Amino acid sequence: MRRFCPLASGSSGNSVFFQDNDTKLLIDAGISAKKIKERLFLLDVDISDIDAILITHEHMDHIEGLKVLYKDIPVICNSETAKGIYNTLLVKPQFKIFSSNEPFEFKNLKFFPFSIQHDTLDPVGYTIETFDNIKFGFCTDLGFVNAIITNILSNCNYLYLEANHQEELVFLSKRAEIYKKRVLSRSGHLSNTQCANLLSKIYNKCLKHVFLAHLSKECNSEARSKKVINELLKSQDIKINIDVAKADAISKIVNFC
Repeated sequence: MRRFCPLASGSSGNSVFFQDNDTKLLIDAGISAKKIKERLFLLDVDISDIDAILITHEHMDHIEGLKVLYKDIPVICNSETAKGIYNTLLVKPQFKIFSSNEPFEFKNLKFFPFSIQHDTLDPVGYTIETFDNIKFGFCTDLGFVNAIITNILSNCNYLYLEANHQEELVFLSKRAEIYKKRVLSRSGHLSNTQCANLLSKIYNKCLKHVFLAHLSKECNSEARSKKVINELLKSQDIKINIDVAKADAISKIVNFC
């Protein structure tokens, strides 16, 4: 069985389940271990089947579940993120440490952890490639997309990308000014328009599915994000199969082959 499925997405917690036959992974564990186990159960997966947890950065909405899961499941991350996990949770998982921007292999998969711009110690996104060259891109929590990231995410077959907010809704929100400046900064989060512009640059005919991720509950919505992004893509004659990752439940299961 080959599939992936977001278990949670947004400021309340982030986690994605990824399976390539016998290899089962979590990308981030930002909800409670209890919720992760419950949502994996809906996919007929037991937590004991998870081979490793890849962590993008040490913010709590990406590591919450490690409070419990660190005891039994290896955690794959860079050294700065490992320090951040320990300093935040005061736990020492069985770390498997990589160097950012250097490829590594785990079981039957190839990974490339690439640096992104966010207000944490050493945040990364990931590409994952299977033995038969199916390429996945996972990239959220970044305030700015440069040419390097654009190039890394090109030629993907499946994408999980941030579409956090609509800029005018951030300005109109009742959030504190410091929050607004952070979200809109180069160390913050991608807007719908920024996500659409990125998709237009990395689109290819082999791109089968895109998940929009990490939507703000207050400054975005599923309908708005899809409308803004689809309209911009349509203006460039681009049509992509797009879904939105749910905040508090499992999302659509995407099978790949």
